Amino acid sequence: MAPILLLLLGGIVEFSHMYNLQISVTQAAREAARTMAVEQDDAAAIAAGIAGAPGLNAASFDFDFTGVCDGTPGNAAVTVTYTAGALTGLLGASLTLQGEGSMRCGG
Repeated sequence: MAPILLLLLGGIVEFSHMYNLQISVTQAAREAARTMAVEQDDAAAIAAGIAGAPGLNAASFDFDFTGVCDGTPGNAAVTVTYTAGALTGLLGASLTLQGEGSMRCGG
């Protein structure tokens, strides 16, 4: 009975860790999209995205900007990919999470 309970506990811990990372990555995408919509600057948007997810490794982020704010109506869209190590290894050695954010140009 103990191995089953330990496996269940490990699964709960791993899922909680993954869910927390997903929330942070989605927040990073929202912050990057907001900054891109207002400032139209990739570097500022990346910095805002990383700052929007405190506690995560900045080197593990990958930002992909698909929307462009060039004075015409539209949306600034950002897809953020983040790779992190797993805590228990039940879901694999590493986790790759993706978050998307979109914001109307001009704020």
